[in-house]
Amino acid sequence: MPTFWKVVSFAVALCGTGVGAGQAAQPKGADPAAAYPARPIRIVIPSTPGGGNDFLGRLIAPKLTESWRQQVVVDNRPGAGGIIGSEIVARAAPDGHTLLIVATGYTVNPFLYRKLPYDTVKDFAPVTVLGKTTHVLVSHPSLASKTIKELLALAKSKPGSLTYAHSGVGTGGHLSVELFKKMAGLNMVGVAYKGAGASTAAVLSGEVQMLFTQVAPAIPHVRAGRLRALATTSLARSTELPDVPTLSESGLTGYAVDAWGAMLAPGKTPPRIVAKLQAELAKILHLPETKARLANFGFEPVGSTPPEFAAFIRSEMEKWSKLIRDAGIKAEQMY
Repeated sequence: MPTFWKVVSFAVALCGTGVGAGQAAQPKGADPAAAYPARPIRIVIPSTPGGGNDFLGRLIAPKLTESWRQQVVVDNRPGAGGIIGSEIVARAAPDGHTLLIVATGYTVNPFLYRKLPYDTVKDFAPVTVLGKTTHVLVSHPSLASKTIKELLALAKSKPGSLTYAHSGVGTGGHLSVELFKKMAGLNMVGVAYKGAGASTAAVLSGEVQMLFTQVAPAIPHVRAGRLRALATTSLARSTELPDVPTLSESGLTGYAVDAWGAMLAPGKTPPRIVAKLQAELAKILHLPETKARLANFGFEPVGSTPPEFAAFIRSEMEKWSKLIRDAGIKAEQMY
């Protein structure tokens, strides 16, 4: 696990460069972005198809292909909490032709694993946050609790008896429930599954009682009565589930977790290429048709600048490192 001072150096590097630590200075007068992209671009998704990051990648890839007249392909490389796919990009040529879409795990893994096969500080350059959404706490209809108040009462009356599914240690859904348990003082049993689809299926079948998942894939099951939505995780209510209260307004004041997807480049990618990529992505994200598709999947477009994304990374690392330390969360496998 990185030391406190290593994490601080990461934060300072991110803020100081504006586009990410480890980027090399460019010769005066050089414009590496002029010829970019010069060949097809690969977007690595370090998770299974069908999730939020996969959706974001497949949404923007054809738009980039159309804009730049270079083929942009999505390459799913799941495994090890996103580490396998991330390592591919960390080792790629820093020229903007191999990119990575990440979520919460990127800011979490440095605190879960004793040693990673890449340097989180130096090996990635923040480009932009693509979109944000919320998680929703859903339960199997057989669970007697219909509100958060009732769930808290039940969980406290039977410590260790309620079960929840998640997609692996350090994923957004897992951290959402860990923060929920910590703030509410609950003792519940977690069951890990390989991917969001498998964990959702476990709750649908009644094998496990509840889970935190992104709002969009949960909506069809909630509307069909196969799952019960108890609360969402952002501070504001979800526009897709406006009648479902937030956890903050359900008694856990200040509870706030956003699900997000963002793009990184290899750490020494020239700043001009990073800037060109961010500008094009921001334009694509705010096209009417893109915004409509994002809304259908529960996402709001962001398109933040590299410095804004760097600040967001810093805030996420501070939040989750404290939770991981306080809750004693450990990775299933050490690298």
